[in-house]
Amino acid sequence: MAEAVPALAAHGITSGYGEVPIIRDVSLTVGHDEIVTIIGPNGAGKSTLLKAVFGLLPAWQGEVSLAGGDVTGMPPEQLVRHGLGYVPQTDNVFPSLSIRENLAMGGFTRANGVEERIDWVFALFPVLAERPRERAGRLSGGQRQTLALARALMLEPAVLLLDEPSASLSPRMVETVFASIVEINRRGTAVLMVEQNARQALAISHRGYVLASGQNRLQGLASDLLGSDEVRRLYLGE
Repeated sequence: MAEAVPALAAHGITSGYGEVPIIRDVSLTVGHDEIVTIIGPNGAGKSTLLKAVFGLLPAWQGEVSLAGGDVTGMPPEQLVRHGLGYVPQTDNVFPSLSIRENLAMGGFTRANGVEERIDWVFALFPVLAERPRERAGRLSGGQRQTLALARALMLEPAVLLLDEPSASLSPRMVETVFASIVEINRRGTAVLMVEQNARQALAISHRGYVLASGQNRLQGLASDLLGSDEVRRLYLGE
């Protein structure tokens, strides 16, 4: 049986800043129904990989494809139209705009159906629907991260890239955000996530990759990585 074409694939990606390579020959795939998490020590190149996939950094070598179509080198504003969403770790909402205005901005390239999509997002995130006129700058960290996720969903991405979605959140809000990610995936969006909170991220994931020194170190089912003595010792702090 022929292998299904993944929702997202990166093959042999080398990229960095200036003339300094941060990642070298990194590859990964994300299936259409998967949550995939990238873990690894600080400085391993995890966020650099996401930025290279999303066109925020040039891929000096390698290829990126969406549903089998080559999108290597495509700028972010075109990638979102091809079904790739991205939520950065910081500066991921407009603090002076209301919740509803942030969502409308997230749907700025839609030809129609913006209000219907906002209603869909509010149904998914009732905490946002309760206060649509609240300025984003007045939200808690967890609420702001929820809004960032919601805004990224306005264009109905096939694949969503998340850079440290649990950063600086309380344990209770981490659980809330991760539950939202599971629900987003359940409703049909594939997720590729970079996370320092490795144990909880892998617990909700189907597969995982471990980066170390800018290169692929390990990969496999999330449950296998959680059960690996090497992963537990080197990357889970046990």
